[in-house]
Amino acid sequence: ADRGVLAGVLAGVPVEHPLTAVVHTAGTLDDAPFTALTPSRVHDVLSAKADGAWHLHELTADADLAVFAMYSSAAGVLGSAGQAAYNAANTFTDALAGLRHHQGLPGTALAWGPWAATGGMTERLGGADRARQARTGARPIAEADGCALLTAALDRDEPVLVPIRLDTAGLAAASDIPPLLRGLVRQRRPSVATPATPDRQSLTRRLRDLPAGEAAHAALELVRDQAALVVGHASGASISPADAFRDLGFDSLTAVELRNRLTAATGLSLPATVVFDHPTAQALSQLVLDRLGPVGPDPGTDVLAELDRLESVLAAAPHDTDVDRQLVRRLRKILDERTRTFHPDGGSAEPQHFADALEAAGAEDVLKLIDARLGRRTRP
Repeated sequence: ADRGVLAGVLAGVPVEHPLTAVVHTAGTLDDAPFTALTPSRVHDVLSAKADGAWHLHELTADADLAVFAMYSSAAGVLGSAGQAAYNAANTFTDALAGLRHHQGLPGTALAWGPWAATGGMTERLGGADRARQARTGARPIAEADGCALLTAALDRDEPVLVPIRLDTAGLAAASDIPPLLRGLVRQRRPSVATPATPDRQSLTRRLRDLPAGEAAHAALELVRDQAALVVGHASGASISPADAFRDLGFDSLTAVELRNRLTAATGLSLPATVVFDHPTAQALSQLVLDRLGPVGPDPGTDVLAELDRLESVLAAAPHDTDVDRQLVRRLRKILDERTRTFHPDGGSAEPQHFADALEAAGAEDVLKLIDARLGRRTRP
C-alpha cells in the first residue's frame, strides 16, 4: 500500500532474474455495514487490497509479465452483508483485472470462496463463524484444491473468475440466497416454513392476536431462538433477555444475519444496525412488537362475539313482559350512547319511528332491529 516502499522492492529485483509474475494476495478485514463505515475503516481495508493492487499495476507497467493475478473474494461478487468496505475492495480488484485485460495486459482476479486452511485473515474464525459460512451454502476449499484451481484459472483468458465450492442443498436452506445464485436452487414455496425461518404470515398473525403479555413473550422467544441459531447455541434458552449481543459474540456479519432472519420471519423492514441499536433480546423483541403495531385481540371482534352470545341467550329465553321492557330500555340506552359517537352534537341518527318501534318490540323484534342497526343480515 506504500507506493514508495513498493517501488524500492521492485527496483531491487535483479536484472538476471527479471520479474515475470505478480500474485497479489494481501487483504485485511474491518467488518461493518455500509451505514457504520468511517473514512478510517474504509482506508484500512482498501489500502491493503485496492491501493496495493493499483500500485503494482502502475509500477509493473513496463515489465514483461506473464501473470498478474489478484486474490479477490466472492464477497464482492455475491455480496456479503456486514462487510461493506471489504466488498468494495474486492470489487475494485475485479474491475482492475478487467481494465488490464482491456489494455492487452495479463490480469486475473480470483473471487475466492472460503478456504479450509486457517491463518492470516481467517485465524480468528471460530465455530460460529464457520457455521455461518456453511449456512450460505459455501463449503471450505481444501488447500490442494485451491492450488489446482489457481493453476487452472491462470490458463484461462478471462479477467474475473469465481472459484467457490457450493453446496446447493445448503444454499437452498439459506435465510438469504444471493440473487446471483438463486437460479441454482429450487425455490421453496413461500407458504412453507422451516424450523429456522418461521412462517411469516402465521407468526405475525399469532403475535397480533395474542394478549399483550403473551405476545411479548412470543416475540422474545422468536428473537432468542434466531439469535441462538446465528451464534451456534443449542437453543434460545441459553440466551438471557438482558444479555448484550456483543457479549454473546455478535459482530457485523452475525448482526446482519440476525436482522435478515427476523425480516424473513416477520416481514418487517429493519435497519442493518438494528442489533446494535437494540443490543439485547429484550430490547430487540420490543422493537419487533412496536413495528408490528397493536397486539391483542381486536376489541371490535370481542364486542361482536359478545353480541352473538347475547343473541343466543335471548333466543333461548322465555318471554317475560317485565324483563322484555327492561331489556328494551337498556338496549335503547346503549344504542343512544353509540349513536352519539357518530353524532357528537346530540342529534339522532335514527328516525323517531325507530325508537318507537324499539319501545314496543318483543325480544325477537329487538334482535332484528339490532341486526338492521349494525348492518348485519337479519335472520329469516
